[in-house]
Amino acid sequence: MSLRPEFNVGQRIRLLRERQGLSLRALAERCGLSTTAISQIERGDNSPTVSSLHQLAIALGVSITDLFQDERHAAMLIRPAERLRAEAGGVLMENLGLGLPYQQLEPFLVTLAPGAGNADQPVSHAGEEFVHCLEGAFDYCVADRLFSLEPGDSLLFEAVRPHYFHNPTDKPARFLLIFQAGGSGTLARRLHAETAHEAG
Repeated sequence: MSLRPEFNVGQRIRLLRERQGLSLRALAERCGLSTTAISQIERGDNSPTVSSLHQLAIALGVSITDLFQDERHAAMLIRPAERLRAEAGGVLMENLGLGLPYQQLEPFLVTLAPGAGNADQPVSHAGEEFVHCLEGAFDYCVADRLFSLEPGDSLLFEAVRPHYFHNPTDKPARFLLIFQAGGSGTLARRLHAETAHEAG
């Protein structure tokens, strides 16, 4: 069983919205995005930023992982060519595993372009967060403490502490990012973000 690589996150957002009987305007009021922006995302005309995905997930009452879930398949094995992806602002996130009914882990492979990150928008959420640098180098700031990660370095912290990542180098960086649910049993809903300075 696998996921179709052409699966559109926008289709999933529209399905969840319609299931809840929400109009575009009602969802826009909940998440702070414009109706035009949401419509473009749903049609696949515009790729959502990770920040937008976070806003939509909260407004729909689901986790980020739920936005990547294609209900027509129960995925347990995901091959590289079949990963669901979201890309915006120099941040590419690839879902590495989903499909369990009560999934408590949200694993992602993140590719961070030179200069990309969310230094101007620190986030926090329930649970724990694990980061492992695979390639390149980047910074992770947790509660005002800056950690510079290089290949092989790992970082584990309580995600309720404000945190952000940033690639200050001129080369791409890749890292494993895993969210774990907090004591409330709710999956971590904040993935991180829109780059501090998007091109254009």
